Amino acid sequence: MKINKERRRFLKKTLSSGVGVLAYSTLWNYINQPEFRSVFGSDISPVNKSSVIIARDDNFFTDNGSRRDVTISNALHKAIMQLTQTVSREKAWQSLFKPSDIVGIKLNCLSGKIMSPSVAVVDAIIQGLKLAGVKDKSIIIFERSNRELEVAGFRVRRLVDGVQCYGTDELAHGGYETEPHIAGSVGTCFSMIVSRMCTAIINVPVLKDHDLAGISVAMKNFFGVIHNPNKYHGGNCNPFIAELNTHPFIADKLRLTVCDALLAQFNGGPGFKPQWTWNFNGIIVSKDPVAMDRICCNIIEEKRKEMRLPALKQANREPKYISTAASLGLGIDDISKINLIYI
Repeated sequence: MKINKERRRFLKKTLSSGVGVLAYSTLWNYINQPEFRSVFGSDISPVNKSSVIIARDDNFFTDNGSRRDVTISNALHKAIMQLTQTVSREKAWQSLFKPSDIVGIKLNCLSGKIMSPSVAVVDAIIQGLKLAGVKDKSIIIFERSNRELEVAGFRVRRLVDGVQCYGTDELAHGGYETEPHIAGSVGTCFSMIVSRMCTAIINVPVLKDHDLAGISVAMKNFFGVIHNPNKYHGGNCNPFIAELNTHPFIADKLRLTVCDALLAQFNGGPGFKPQWTWNFNGIIVSKDPVAMDRICCNIIEEKRKEMRLPALKQANREPKYISTAASLGLGIDDISKINLIYI
């Protein structure tokens, strides 16, 4: 969801005149006040309902635990059709992407192969992009490092024909911008994959708990495109996750979030803890990362209650950043305004 363009132009002009981080923080607080919005455009808060589609199927796995790729692919395409309110796979993906796009697919492979997006889900996304006319060489599967991708089961390939797949560390000079960018109280160097290469991003997280942020699903996954994420884990990562997601490299390029929720984790994250995982057997899609995180938070909370674990708030890790993100206009966190559809 894009933030008002007039406000962004005002902000960039002010920053280019030499405003420092402290002044930026003050400015940031000001531009989100109603008085500023009344002059520079309508409130950035969304007015329409956001849709979150959950496709579930007990047949995603065989009896021996193997994934059924065709079943997974069909479910994802059906979910995208429901999300876009279109009548075919082609029209669904064409409504989101154009042939000239360079699409970055941001995975979350921090927790190893079992608790990372599956190759089957990513392959289905690639199928969809091809239906939209996106060229193979214009599709970039990426993570922080080549190693994370390889451990998760993805083959690193760059500068060859076909779909690209590599970590930020594959690029020259570590792969990050040499100059920091500011987003609220976050100052960081972005991966050049998002800053220079991609015109569009598909965010592909997994459904899991996080020991500091509460959950790590949609918005938290973009800590994987900055060089200093450890700096922003205080206060349950609030407001840092929300503010990072307002940066144009993310907010202006994010087209779709596909959460691989085949296997989910309700405690002990972000690292893989098998004793706290369960087969949710789902794929969750949305164009609204805030609504996605709110729904996923509720799923995790329900499972924690079922397993007689304290609520995230009681565990001192309530994901307050979700509401902060909504207040910054990134999406909707009010359940009554989220169009939740199970298919």
